[in-house]
Parts: sequence; C-alpha cells; structure tokens
Amino acid sequence: MASELPGENVLSYDVTSPLDTDYYAVFADVDGEDRAQWARAREVGEALAPRMAEAWDRAEYPAEALTALGDADLYVDGIEHPELTAMSPLAAGLVNMEVSRADGSLGTVIAVQGGLALRTLALFGSTEQQARWLGPIARGEVPGAFALTEPDHGSDSTSLETNARWDASAGGWVLRGAKKWIGNGASGGVTFVWARVDRELLPDGTPDPDHGQVRCFLVEQETPGYTGTVITGKLSLRGIHQAHIALEDVRVPADAVLPGAHSFKDTSRVLFATRSGVAWSALGHATACYEAALAYSTQRVQFGKPLARFQMVQERLTQMLSQLTAMQLYCRRLADLEAAGTLRPTQASLAKLHNTRTAREVARTARDLLGGNGILLENRIMQHLADIEAIHTYEGTESVQALIIGRDITGFGAFV
Repeated sequence: MASELPGENVLSYDVTSPLDTDYYAVFADVDGEDRAQWARAREVGEALAPRMAEAWDRAEYPAEALTALGDADLYVDGIEHPELTAMSPLAAGLVNMEVSRADGSLGTVIAVQGGLALRTLALFGSTEQQARWLGPIARGEVPGAFALTEPDHGSDSTSLETNARWDASAGGWVLRGAKKWIGNGASGGVTFVWARVDRELLPDGTPDPDHGQVRCFLVEQETPGYTGTVITGKLSLRGIHQAHIALEDVRVPADAVLPGAHSFKDTSRVLFATRSGVAWSALGHATACYEAALAYSTQRVQFGKPLARFQMVQERLTQMLSQLTAMQLYCRRLADLEAAGTLRPTQASLAKLHNTRTAREVARTARDLLGGNGILLENRIMQHLADIEAIHTYEGTESVQALIIGRDITGFGAFV
C-alpha cells in the first residue's frame, strides 16, 4: 500500500503471508490425511490470527479460539483412543507448527487443551470419566487444565506438596494446595490436579499402595474451595490465560481420581509426549520470523535498493535459513522415531532444547533486520519473540533438559 506524501512511499509491508519455506524438502512427501490436517490447521490459524493479535495486545483469551480449534478437530494431538480422530505423530507436529506460526497463544491452547488435558484423560481416565468429558474437551466445549506446577515447585515438580487426603467419614477426597501457571485453570472447565495421596489404608482396611504417591484428580472448577485467578502482567502468551489456583479443602468424590495414574511416572508420560510438541511449536515461531524477515527484505527499500540486495542482509537470511532447516530436520526425525515406536524421552528433550534456543536466535535476528518496524505488533515478530520466551521455559527449562540429556550420555545424575 502506497501513500502520495513525500517520505512515505510504503504504508505497510506484507510480512505475515506464509512462504512454505522447506529448503531441504523435509516435508515435501507429506500427503493424504497428514496433509489435510496440516492444511486445516493453516486455515484455522490464518482465520484466527487477526483476532489473536488484538487479544495479545489486550491480554484477552477469546472463547471463540478454543471452540474454533475444537471444531477443526485439532486437539487430538496424536493421542491414540477409539473415540478420537486418528492423527499421526507427523500430522500432530505439523498442526502444532502451523498454528504456532499463526499465533503462539493458539499453539499453547492446543498444548494445554489437547496435549495435556485431553491426553491425561485418554491415558488414565475411567470409562465413566471419559464418557462424560472426552468429547466435550476434544471439541473445545469444555476448557481442560493440567495442574502440576506449584508456586514453590517448577523444575522440581516431583516435590509437589498439594495433597489429597482421604476422608473416610465422607467417602471422598479433600484436596489442599496451590498450583501456578495453569493454562485454562480459571476458564470455567475442568482441571486435572496432580496431588500427593494421604491415605494409609484402603476402605477394606488393607494398606494403600498409593499412599505418598502422586495421583491425578478430575476437579470441576465450580467445586467449592477451588479458586482460579488469572495471572496478570504477562509479557508472553498474552492471548491465553494462565491461572494461580488455590485448593482450599476441595472435596471431590472417590471416583474423581483417575484410575490409571498412580505415580509421577504417569505424569512424565504426558510431559514426554508434549515435549515433542514444544519443539514443533518453536519451529512454527521460527518459520514465521524467518519468512517475515525474508519478505520484508524484498519490500523494504533503503539507499535506493531493496534490503535483500545488501550482502549483510543476505548473510543474515542465510544464517536464519540454516537454523530453520536444522529445526525442521529435528522435528521430522522426532515424528519418524515416534511413528516407529522408538522415540526416547531424552531425544524429545534434545529437540526441545535445541529448537526453543534456536527459535530465540532466529526471532532476534528477524527483529533486528526489520529495524523499528520489528517492534510493531502488526508485523508479529516481537509477539513471536516474546512468546518464544514462554515455550523456552515450559515443559522443562533448558537447564533441566540439559541435565536429563547429560545423565543419559554420561551415566551420572547431576540434579543435586
């Protein structure tokens, strides 16, 4: 778009249209249902992107985003369950990538609603729990939350202190504790609360093998004693709300516990699955930033010629492309290993560490290349740069991932 005024020949730049960068043809063979699900993610992401940009600016969480992703059946995230649409590991990754390319908050909605909440229910829920909640969560009709992290326990989540005390007189559980950074935790849905069991004896008088272990409880958010407060002042992922949750003697029935979850190893099964998704999400962010920088360099004229004709700009674009291509190769290999059933948790950790760190670098370079225009929300790079800071931390910080990998390659644990 051009202006008739001197000194303002260009009013805006088209830097958000997808360019389908795939220099090594990493995804050239994607076809069939995988391609269809990827295309559906692009369609929904592109349609929601303008609304999400407004929401990010205002720190709002649009309810229509939750339902739109559900209508497109994008929450299944490769979860294997007879009641859910089949989605391959590759398609699940491409959906995460594409939605995050459009908007980082949308990517986190999928990670929370599908990757964490729906997966927990599908893996560990009872037949009755699944019959009631699986469909509504998968369709985005009911917000789902995964409450593990506590104010005092982030990286050391195995030390969580939220407890579930058995009340024999009432025949149910009493939950007490606090959780923090819980997506959808104050959205009026259900929360899967991980808590340490305090019950020495089963109702029949025999010892409870789960006493002291971490189990998962399905809690409806309107239950008395449950208070979810939206965390304000965030400078990242502003288009989705995270909550600080207070559980003040929350009473739930005996069948609120998910029968398939009996220890932190079960929690780790969920986190391991979503760690790959974070690597894909980082790829989506980096793709958006690289493509914005490339498009801008061909449209922006300085010193009488497009930026793309300057040697320094070409060097930067080439460096960004090399980083982006490496991220694509990491992700494709992750999907292939997962499809073969041979993906190890430490391999997912390495991909998460590499891709979130690299996405940071790509976003910083892109922001710099756009100059002052790089900080404008309309060009989205600054939004991606801020959102990457969150995914770099959640699902395990870089330091924790490094320790997990370090233990694997050396044989020595260095966590303490």
